[in-house]
Amino acid sequence: MVKITDQTVRHVAKLARLHLTEAEVEKFSKQLSSVFEYIEILNEVDTENVEPTAQVTGLKNVLREDKVARFCDPEELLKCTPLPVQENQIRVKPVM
Repeated sequence: MVKITDQTVRHVAKLARLHLTEAEVEKFSKQLSSVFEYIEILNEVDTENVEPTAQVTGLKNVLREDKVARFCDPEELLKCTPLPVQENQIRVKPVM
């Protein structure tokens, strides 16, 4: 049986930079102990021949082949900008 102590809850809260009251520490140590008790029960279940499951709805990824398509002529796009163009690129102010 896994028992989560108040000291463990305080340590985890400190790592997470959480301020807990004494009442919260006591409450969470009981709740976390209950969670771990339930996990121990689940560990007793035989899952030897059970396939891993990612989802249960039956949906499948629908994939399509990537196709390259031209959006428009690059020179046409460069004519639309009021910014200076240098070596077929729009020159912008440095961001620092």
